[in-house]
Amino acid sequence: MVLPVTNTLTPHRQGELLYYTFPAFDRLAGIRHGFSTRLGGVSEGIFQSMNLSFTRGDDPAAVTENFRRFCAAIGVEAEQVVVSAQTHTVNVVNVTAADCGRGVTRERGYTDVDGLITDQPGVVLCTQYADCVPLFFADPVRRVVATSHAGWRGTVAGMAAVTVERMVADYGCHREDILAAIGPSIGRCCFEVDTPVYTEFAKLPFFDEQYYTPKGGDKVHIDLWAVNRRFMLESGVKAENITVTDLCTRCHPDVFWSHRATGGQRGSLAAFIGLV
Repeated sequence: MVLPVTNTLTPHRQGELLYYTFPAFDRLAGIRHGFSTRLGGVSEGIFQSMNLSFTRGDDPAAVTENFRRFCAAIGVEAEQVVVSAQTHTVNVVNVTAADCGRGVTRERGYTDVDGLITDQPGVVLCTQYADCVPLFFADPVRRVVATSHAGWRGTVAGMAAVTVERMVADYGCHREDILAAIGPSIGRCCFEVDTPVYTEFAKLPFFDEQYYTPKGGDKVHIDLWAVNRRFMLESGVKAENITVTDLCTRCHPDVFWSHRATGGQRGSLAAFIGLV
């Protein structure tokens, strides 16, 4: 397969398994991270092959093996992973070693969690996607990492800023030390919405023509990447510390799971980040 061209991410292959990382995060000692693709797993049918969700009807044994394979590729263990319970909120949970395995090797035991933060080594945070926006955060000074899920609701509600504020308030992070990244997700090219969704974004004080493109009638294309980046900037993250993807999941359905491209018949991608 010819991979899509990217100037902001690094592709990694291990046999059939393909995942992406951010160069700025790769340079951080003691941090493991990665964003999955739909390639390199054992799932079958509409989930073929790297599906990382237990909640979409896939064979749990296959999903377990997929977690094992992906975790091995990035140098962690599946038993270390803690998975979110996403419902398009801006709820962020502080995670410890006591949470390891939740959502993979044991029941999650919580609901309505779209963001995870930890400062404990050996804990790997995981959020899940199929067009929504993955947000990665790392403070190499305080040794804190986070990942948050931002669909359009989370994006407009400022999930990016909420996560930064929690890192500052709960872990003593300094805003200027935080590195942030926006992972592969639906781009401005493909994220078409109608008036009700546009109206929610139009309430943002900074929202103007640089964040959307009118497409005729009541249709508008919105740039979720740019809106999330703006929230990061407004929360005090330095511009030079933010990496923004250039890969749209809807444009590359052979590489990424895309809810819109498959009409909902799909598996899930996942963002992983942890301290070692």
